[in-house]
Amino acid sequence: MKYGLIGEKLGHSLSKRVHEMIGGYAYDLYPIGSEELPRFLADPKLGGCNVTIPYKQAVMPLCDALCPRAQAIGSVNTIVRREDGSLLGDNTDIEGFLYLARRSGIDLAGRHVLILGSGGTEKTLRCAAGLLGAKSVQTVSLRRGDPYAYAKAEIIVNTTPVGMYPKGAERPVDLARFPHCLGVLDVIYNPLRSCLVQQALSLGIPTAGGLPMLVAQALASSALFLGKEPDLGVDATTGSLEKELTNLIFVGMPGCGKSTVAALVAKALRRPLLDTDAMVAETTGRSPAEIISRDGEAAFRKAESEMIEKACAGFGAVIATGGGSVLRQQNRLAMGWNGRVYWLQRDRALLCAQGRPLSVDLPCLEAERTPLYRAVAGKVIQNDGTAAEQVLEDYHAYFGD
Repeated sequence: MKYGLIGEKLGHSLSKRVHEMIGGYAYDLYPIGSEELPRFLADPKLGGCNVTIPYKQAVMPLCDALCPRAQAIGSVNTIVRREDGSLLGDNTDIEGFLYLARRSGIDLAGRHVLILGSGGTEKTLRCAAGLLGAKSVQTVSLRRGDPYAYAKAEIIVNTTPVGMYPKGAERPVDLARFPHCLGVLDVIYNPLRSCLVQQALSLGIPTAGGLPMLVAQALASSALFLGKEPDLGVDATTGSLEKELTNLIFVGMPGCGKSTVAALVAKALRRPLLDTDAMVAETTGRSPAEIISRDGEAAFRKAESEMIEKACAGFGAVIATGGGSVLRQQNRLAMGWNGRVYWLQRDRALLCAQGRPLSVDLPCLEAERTPLYRAVAGKVIQNDGTAAEQVLEDYHAYFGD
C-alpha cells in the first residue's frame, strides 16, 4: 500500500520527513491538480493519505464516509482506505492544534481569538478554539477583510500561507497594531519561526510555530493508517525533528574564528557546512574583498543577503557568516527562520584584519555591530580556544540530550 500527502504545491512540506521518522512505511509527496483528485483516490494501492491546501474541502465528496469530527468541522486532512476498499475521511488537524496550544502554554480559555484565513484549516481551528473555551472566535480572510478591525483580539492564530517558504520574509499582519494580544500561534512550520512568530518574540508575546501541530496530526494520521499507535510519541518526535532541522549559525566580528569553529562543529555533528562569504565568491567569481574594492560595500551586501537567505532557508546546516551579516534586518530575520545563532567573541587585539577592507577601524565596527550581534544571538561564546566544545555542549543541553 502507498501513503503520502496530496496538495497543490508541496515544496515546503516536511510531512515525508515526519512519517519517515515514525517509520514502517513509505510516504511520498503528490503535488496534483484538482482534476486529478478522483483518479488518485480511486487507486486501490492507496492505503491512506493526508490532504493539504487547497483540497481539504474538495476531497470530502470523494470520500465514501466521513467520521463525525470531519463532518462537524467541514474539513478533511486524512483519508484512510478501509478493509472493504471504501474511503473514510477524517480530521487529525484538530488533534494537532490542541497539542500545539497545550505545548506552547498559550491559553485560549476566556479569550477573544482572531483566526487569520478562511480555508479548511480555519474551520478546524475554529472548532478547536471552542473546545479550548475561547470567549469569542472571529475569522478574517486577508483577501476580503480587515484584520485590524479586530483590534481587541487577545490570541491570534495564522492559518494562511503568508510567510511560508519560499516567501519567508512576509507576515500576514503587524502585531504592533493589536494592543491586547497575549499569544500568537502560527500553523506554518517551514520556516520553523515565521516572521510573524519572530515579531511576537521581539514584542515579548508568547508564541509558537506549527511544527508541533504537524507532528501531532501526522502521528494521529499514522495511527489511522496502520491501526496502531506509532512507537515514537509526539513529544519525542517533535524534539527530534527540532534538533535535526535547526541550523547552527555563527556571527561575530571579522577574524573572530567563525569559519574555523563552524568547521569543527560541522565535522563533530556530521552536518553540512556552509560559509556565506565562500558562497558569494563561488556565485560571483570574486572574493568579498574584491567586490568591495571594485564595486563598493553595497554591492557586496546585496550578494551577501542573497546567500544568507539561501543558506538559512534550508535545514540542519552549520553556517558561518561574515562579520557584517547582521547589518541588514532581512538577514537577521532569515537567521531566525530555522537557526540557533551563536555570537563568537574574541578580544579586539586578537582579531585578524588582514585582507579585510572594512576592518580598518575595528573599534568603530565593534560599536556599531555589538547591539546587533546581541539582538540576534541565542548564545554568546567566548572564543578562547575551546569555542567548538562550548558550542557542542550548548547544542546538546539546548535540545535536551
